[in-house]
Amino acid sequence: MTELSIEELFSVAGRTVLVTGGSRGIGEMIAAGFLANGAKVYISSRKAEVCDATAERLAATHGGTCVSLPADLASTAGAEGLAQELAGREQRLDVLVNNAGASWGAQLGEFPESGWDKVMDTNVKGVFFLTQALLGLLQAAAAPESPARVINIGSIDGIRTSRFENWSYGASKAAVHMLTRQLAATLVGRDILVNAIAPGPFPTWMLSTGVGGGGDVEGTDWELVGQSNPRGRVGRPSDIAGTALFLASPAGAFIVGQTIVCDGGVVAV
Repeated sequence: MTELSIEELFSVAGRTVLVTGGSRGIGEMIAAGFLANGAKVYISSRKAEVCDATAERLAATHGGTCVSLPADLASTAGAEGLAQELAGREQRLDVLVNNAGASWGAQLGEFPESGWDKVMDTNVKGVFFLTQALLGLLQAAAAPESPARVINIGSIDGIRTSRFENWSYGASKAAVHMLTRQLAATLVGRDILVNAIAPGPFPTWMLSTGVGGGGDVEGTDWELVGQSNPRGRVGRPSDIAGTALFLASPAGAFIVGQTIVCDGGVVAV
């Protein structure tokens, strides 16, 4: 049996990683974690200026290479375009993090079809068709002793009833969890491991809008928000980045088709 040190067991050094929705929030936290640990990171988001600025900031903060590849993943054309752009730069992709997501809040009797479609297109269709479009690059990186990885970002709202009236969001994340299992069952034989993370409360723009912060991440009272969490706080960047790094490292090479909850105990309690 091969013995691995902690450094070897959890290493992602030299990996090529794409994080969608990587310009802010959980995506930025995950991108920073990979970059700080020796991976080459591409980030994508819909707004080019924001994506470019985040890539520049992350590279300046953590060193290494962080490249902005803006794309709108709510359409198949956007997914295919991003895949083609990456294929023009890389011959393989070791890790795909499908994090790009959208939400929409409205009361049941007023919830619009546009809100349903926007969320489902981004959160479910985007995950499937980007993964499909990147299969060639993932396959090029895949090997029995070093599988390629796909990490889908779901949500605890896809596991338990949300406290917010974001009707399409929870349904979309439950779909992501099920899609993860089906993709995993299909791709494990090709040495591509697919898993998901279901985050709970993290200090993000999306949660800030839900708790009354209006999207002002810095101005939201996260200490107050965290008081209702069993751990007594909201999530930290190290919490979500650590989970993603585990799944992408040799330590996660026998984990297939799982949705790991990272929520401070919300679902358990």
